[in-house]
Amino acid sequence: MTMATAIPVSMPTPIRITPALIPRTEAELLICLTSWEWRIFSGQLYKIIIKGDDETDDTVMPFIPNGAQRDFLGAIHYRNVILKARQLGFTTLIAILWLDHALFNANQRCGIIAQTLDDATAIFVDKVVFAYENLPPSLRHRFPLSRKNTKEIRFGHNNSAVRVAVSMRSGTIHRLHVSEMGKIAAKSPDKALEIKTGSLPAVPKTGVAIVESTAEGMEGEFFDMATRAEARSQIPAPLTIGEFAFHFFPWHTNPEYVLDPTGVIITEADHRYFARVEVETCRKLSLPQRAWYVSQRENGFAGDTETMWREFPSTSDECWRRSTEGTYFAKQLARARTEGRITIVPHIEHLPVNTFWDIGAGDGTAIWLHQYVGTQHRFIGFLEGWGEGYAHYIRDLRATRYVFGGMFLPHDAEQERQMADKVGSPLSILTELAPDWSWHIVPRVQTLQHGIDMTRAVFAQLWFDETATKAGLDHIALYKKKWNRSQAAWSDEPEKLTGHSEAADALRQFAQGFDPALIHAQTRPSRKHHRHLGGVVL
Repeated sequence: MTMATAIPVSMPTPIRITPALIPRTEAELLICLTSWEWRIFSGQLYKIIIKGDDETDDTVMPFIPNGAQRDFLGAIHYRNVILKARQLGFTTLIAILWLDHALFNANQRCGIIAQTLDDATAIFVDKVVFAYENLPPSLRHRFPLSRKNTKEIRFGHNNSAVRVAVSMRSGTIHRLHVSEMGKIAAKSPDKALEIKTGSLPAVPKTGVAIVESTAEGMEGEFFDMATRAEARSQIPAPLTIGEFAFHFFPWHTNPEYVLDPTGVIITEADHRYFARVEVETCRKLSLPQRAWYVSQRENGFAGDTETMWREFPSTSDECWRRSTEGTYFAKQLARARTEGRITIVPHIEHLPVNTFWDIGAGDGTAIWLHQYVGTQHRFIGFLEGWGEGYAHYIRDLRATRYVFGGMFLPHDAEQERQMADKVGSPLSILTELAPDWSWHIVPRVQTLQHGIDMTRAVFAQLWFDETATKAGLDHIALYKKKWNRSQAAWSDEPEKLTGHSEAADALRQFAQGFDPALIHAQTRPSRKHHRHLGGVVL
């Protein structure tokens, strides 16, 4: 698509307009202003603030799009999703685009949505208003303001406006930018839904909407929007006017992300990681690039790999390998991936397979399949379901044709419940369905947090088959605390309504109850085929 331009100027003798052209006369300037490319790419019109570090002041510089910004402008569509690394300047770019569109096109409404009103105001003042107030003096008088406040500027010469808010539902928005949609969706799901159902539909078909963010976990409106757009990008058919184009910009597209490798410790595991990235992206990563990445991870984020995946992703898939703030097992999963413990894990035929269950009174059931090999705890499968009877899971397990060791159930599996036609406990029903299996009750821990801590402590010994346990790992990654909206903080209890707690609770049974010595001693069931751990026969 092309960006529309309309400016009422007289046309002197034509000249060849390129971004490098520096107009020498008023007439040449008026001709240059008719070119959208010249206005954006020349560096002659708009200025921006470059933030300084602790030792230097902020710097005012001409705005000239960087490489990632140029790539985006070359592929811009009517609807756009940008998944990106930090500090690539897309908010600045879009603020300049919207200002430019409002200055040179009549009766247009351009909007910017941010997570909070403070965030929106900062974008407005530091980027939009600053660029307007620093237009060349000979031009600024051509664009007088008819309105200016902390949320909007409107131009008197053409009735166009740029405004900011946390939602834009009323009226038509010809240009809409949603900044950090991932953070909005993570912290305020209802606000993200409002943007999806109210603000985006306010953009006409031939308008432009840009939704951009770093990744914020494998759920929410931004995750859904970005993954759908990426899946659509794999289909060779041209996009329709209403479909979202997918744009991904990893850290290694920024030529500034390099560092002298002298003194930077790049481990063999790091080099293996970079080699995998090179294969996936078909892009070579130089030693200075690798040194920058390692230094940023170790010094900028205190060795937190999961934060690097979010803030400086190498691939689009990597963006979603992290959970939002408040999750229980993000660091443990990140370490497992870095150390190569999420990989191909084969079933060893001559060793028994143990299972660890979470069974709810009305929610889902989750089962992890595990083998103990040497000192490694290998998880070779994961089953789950909702609204299914226990016989369903027995059939699925028998279909594997594995030789089973211990079947571990949570402590409340002994509690009697109202079934369809009788009262009984899950343990008694499962024992009737599979009397040849050895059932164990995992003892209750003092607190849920204690059980979670036990799981975290043993996680470094766990290996997972990346295909057979993918669904379970996805749930573990998203198992998180409840968000207390009134206090704007995470609570101390897990969120139970998202469908992720069953897998986490089932894995917790392993941490709380698995004893290799007990399993080796009891490869066959006792006379009643179920036990409390510790050897007390029920």
